[in-house]
Amino acid sequence: MTWRCVLLVTVAISVPASAGADPRPISLAEALSLAERNAVSVIQAQGQQRTAAAGVRSAYAAFLPSLNLSAGASRQLPARANQTRVENGQVVTLASEPWSFSTGLGASMTLFSGGGRFFDLQQARAQAVGAEANLLTQRYATALSVKQQFFGVLAARESEGVARAQLEQATQQLKTSILRLRQRVVTRSDSLRSEIQVHNAQLAVLQARTALEFADATLASLVGSPVPVTAAADDSLDRPGLALDDEQLHAQVLDGPAVRQALASVDGARAALRGTWAGYLPAVTASYSRNGSGTGAGFSLSNDDFSYSGGLRLSLSLPIFTQFQNEQRVTQSQVARENAEAALRDARLTALAGLTQSLGSFHAAEERVAIQTATVQAAEEDLRMQKDKYEIGAATLLDVLTSQTTLDQARHDLIQARYDKRTARAQLEALVGRSL
Repeated sequence: MTWRCVLLVTVAISVPASAGADPRPISLAEALSLAERNAVSVIQAQGQQRTAAAGVRSAYAAFLPSLNLSAGASRQLPARANQTRVENGQVVTLASEPWSFSTGLGASMTLFSGGGRFFDLQQARAQAVGAEANLLTQRYATALSVKQQFFGVLAARESEGVARAQLEQATQQLKTSILRLRQRVVTRSDSLRSEIQVHNAQLAVLQARTALEFADATLASLVGSPVPVTAAADDSLDRPGLALDDEQLHAQVLDGPAVRQALASVDGARAALRGTWAGYLPAVTASYSRNGSGTGAGFSLSNDDFSYSGGLRLSLSLPIFTQFQNEQRVTQSQVARENAEAALRDARLTALAGLTQSLGSFHAAEERVAIQTATVQAAEEDLRMQKDKYEIGAATLLDVLTSQTTLDQARHDLIQARYDKRTARAQLEALVGRSL
């Protein structure tokens, strides 16, 4: 009778609960908001956008004149009037007014620079567009990582539920095997096999719990949360189909964030190349200056006794020979333009390839979800029938265990199919830069 007591103790084994406080459930929208606020790549992209915007303002300001004001005051020491002293072997008579003052106003403006300022403005605008596209790219790249992990948490929780259902089924089967052994209608092998199934199910629950805790910790790291968080269940994640058809997606992906960023780089490189040709043209500048100076016995803010002088200057400069520096800049700009055009072509082809892959994965995952849903229902019915047959002696325990294994695998396959479908949708959204 000893082995029967051991079996009964086995049934009472429970899986320990996880230590620590329960993580706070967050929605997918909240997870994306936290990640966008805390992600390093997004913060850097926002800084690049601000820098590019400042570059545009600076390019516009290049069309305005530059202004500068100056003012100064100095006091001669010692300050005795008409006192003499020796400096460098010469006798110097100090001025009767020890204070001297000066003021100045200057303005200059480039009237013509070969169109370089216009090309600089075009390049700055292109860089600003590229910075905006880069920010959108980083946001959707971050969103893709967060969504994948969010879906991973949901999948891990579903896997834990499957493992607990497996443990419950194995425990019930063990009780049935013990009961039938007492009735002497089965052998001890059935109860031993059932006990092994219980231990395997307990191990599956522990592994699923560990996987869920790790998934929660990874999600908290991605969103930058200082407290533990977990994914909240959301039925809207499994909505059928996409917001756009295949042809619309094909058009949208060619205008996606990565392609727009590459296109902005091409525009900037072309503007930079045009700007280098301005180095062969003359530059015309105009400047105006007005300066005043005076002396006094004491410090004063008045300028009544100042003497003023000023001038207007118009200058023209034409580079004749620059040691091939202009040629070097033109060559570098041409190479940069060619590289940018090649990168644009590659970005378009990569986007189309990614669309083909992600779209195929999404449609395949949709079919797999439908297939696995039906498979789970069929496996549940098959297991029920095998259990009924086993209870009346029309089936063996091996038949029951085989059906239970088939059901467990079907449930895991359904979880994987849901995860693949959700991930494929997120990848498509990252490619086109919009929600689908």
